[in-house]
Amino acid sequence: MDPLLQPHYETVLARNPGEREFHQAVLEVLESLGPVVRKHQHYVDEAVIERLCEPERQLIFRVPWTDDRGRVQINRAFRVEFNSALGPYKGGLRFHPSVYLGIVKFLGFEQIFKNALTGMPIGGGKGGSDFDPKGRSDAEVMRFCQSLMTELYRHLGEYTDVPAGDIGVGGREIGYLFGQYKRITNRYESGVLTGKGLAYGGSQVRTEATGYGTVFFTEEMLRTSDRSLSGRRVVVSGSGNVAIYAAQKAAELGAQVVACSDSSGYVVDEAGLDIALLRQVKEVDRARLSAYADQRPGATFVADGRVWDVPCEVALPCATQNELDADAAQVLVDNGVLVVAEGANMPCTPEATRVFQERGVLFAPGKAANAGGVATSALEMQQNASRDSWSFAHTEERLRDIMVGVHERCATAADEYGTPGNYVAGANISSFLQVADAMLSLGVV
Repeated sequence: MDPLLQPHYETVLARNPGEREFHQAVLEVLESLGPVVRKHQHYVDEAVIERLCEPERQLIFRVPWTDDRGRVQINRAFRVEFNSALGPYKGGLRFHPSVYLGIVKFLGFEQIFKNALTGMPIGGGKGGSDFDPKGRSDAEVMRFCQSLMTELYRHLGEYTDVPAGDIGVGGREIGYLFGQYKRITNRYESGVLTGKGLAYGGSQVRTEATGYGTVFFTEEMLRTSDRSLSGRRVVVSGSGNVAIYAAQKAAELGAQVVACSDSSGYVVDEAGLDIALLRQVKEVDRARLSAYADQRPGATFVADGRVWDVPCEVALPCATQNELDADAAQVLVDNGVLVVAEGANMPCTPEATRVFQERGVLFAPGKAANAGGVATSALEMQQNASRDSWSFAHTEERLRDIMVGVHERCATAADEYGTPGNYVAGANISSFLQVADAMLSLGVV
């Protein structure tokens, strides 16, 4: 890290003890900004770095609710409104037992830069709760969502803060949250939440957007060396929303997607994943991946080991943070991987990222590769504001154009600051410059 930036990182460590994911996210950005602050020292002199690393607002509150047996349960919820220099705070809500302030701050910090890369007028924020929707009835999920929104609603608005879904928050949860918001405010403010159902203001392609966008970015990276996805062997981690639709789009572009995973293990299907069956198992039956192998001749379920042990040319980590470490990265490299694109938020450890970069693997950080989800959320906001509805084909084309633009911004910034082909540096530098200049224009606020 550049000596000009080291004191700022040490301040982050001291002011945010124990928040290791947040520390990691800040470090990854600051390590890229040395050439920028050397060329433009006014960003340091005017305390832009300190302002960027300190959220504008952090909300923590309890969520009391009653389960189906009549017992009162208490969860903790968070909303970190990190930076609104470019527009209203925008970022998802995550429901998972691992959620604590450090994870929400890491996600919110990443969201600032991801949203800037889309070129859309949206700031960065994130939220969530340690509530686990797995195994809960629809009625329990509804009561939890209603209780959460009873507190959160006062901080939201289409010009203030616009949440969406994330891990554990899909169409069901967004529906309950929006219903309670409408009930409390007496306003049909469609643009206050994105990821809504198509029947009440949702956008076509929103479900598919993060996975599709990751593949579109991967396609652009390959295009820089006159290659394509067609015929490539692909492995995807996870089997949730992002993974399923990344696999679907990769297959549509001619790739052979041979493996995916969940928390119980991974499945290998050398004939290519049957996306319809995968959706049935995970989205409808809500079953483990072993059920896919039970119904798919020739597929094998592996309870031990890592999905990254499966040889591939394209790896798409689409599950969760820090799922792919240096050992797994080395296995992928030894097996001939050409491209790694993060469909999840920060799924590769810093050590894994270094392995890929040192061995010449094309590597796309999540803030660039998975920006398609929030980009389509912004498109949903556009449609809500104009009381309009776009076709699937039109929205997908807009998404593709946005992801091509994200790739171009990353590649151009990397070239300009002396690191050609380094998408991590390019993404961090391009997005930082946009946000920092906006912050300076708005004054010390």
